[in-house]
Amino acid sequence: MRPLYAVPLGIAATGAACVAYAAGYEVRSFRLRRVTVPVLPAGAPPLRVLQLSDIHMVNGQDRKQRWLRELAALKPDLVVNTGDNLSDPEAIPQTLDALGPLMDFPGVYVFGSNDYYGPVPKSPTRYLGAMFSGDHGMNRSDGTARRGIVGAIHNPWEDLRDGFDGAGWLDLTNTRGRLKIEGLDLEFTGLDDPHIRRDRYARVAGGPDPDADVSIGVVHAPYLRVLDAFTADGYPLVLAGHTHGGQLCVPFYGALVTNCDLDRGRVKGLSGHSAGGHDSYLHVSAGCGTNRYTPVRFACPPEATLLTLTAAPTVART
Repeated sequence: MRPLYAVPLGIAATGAACVAYAAGYEVRSFRLRRVTVPVLPAGAPPLRVLQLSDIHMVNGQDRKQRWLRELAALKPDLVVNTGDNLSDPEAIPQTLDALGPLMDFPGVYVFGSNDYYGPVPKSPTRYLGAMFSGDHGMNRSDGTARRGIVGAIHNPWEDLRDGFDGAGWLDLTNTRGRLKIEGLDLEFTGLDDPHIRRDRYARVAGGPDPDADVSIGVVHAPYLRVLDAFTADGYPLVLAGHTHGGQLCVPFYGALVTNCDLDRGRVKGLSGHSAGGHDSYLHVSAGCGTNRYTPVRFACPPEATLLTLTAAPTVART
């Protein structure tokens, strides 16, 4: 007969091995996801868009910094940064250095809550609790606001903004912007982070400019109110991050949480969204970092995404 403690010890050993893998290997196993999105006008040449999100830079993350610098070898036509660059108020120089080669290319950005505020230790059970309560960040499940941020560390985010702006990247904080790339007129509409209720869609409402070749919505956290607004206004593509792809996933099941009101089935990658009689593509980056106090990933490697935008299929007239 097997000893009664054999099964508990086996479970403990398996758990320890998973933690060692998640913290020692996968969290540094950087990947590049490649996605094709047909949203350009007929006859337009393909456009290569590198999306970065949730870098969560901490001093000393040399491997992550090298990997980010190496992404410049892709020579993207455009870089889109969907926020949460920081997880250390002293890591702005390292972040700007790692992104330096990519800032030679045209780019746009929005910030996430971790760009504004430094992280604090949190119990992982809070994320599971939020899954059942529907309360995420400063958002209640009924659409009202929770109390404001108290006792947070304020990051010197202005230095990060100045670095991006100095490189010519467009700040899309609750505003619109335009870029001319490869002969295409690209329109962007961005929002500040809905997770901490800094989004102000009323300032940018009205839908795409019909003179633009393509219009793209950009936001950090993919809350449904934001996706509904972008889609109902007719944006064909929305780019977001924030979810970390679930960060700790169960093989053959997927993410347990999304850290917002987005469903688990769309926690990362390319999917669709419908609202107001319109359909849009949604791409959610799983990001390439973690909160400094939970430096683990399981069944969800850190990533960046190279989106190739192509011409949308033409609809035959009858």
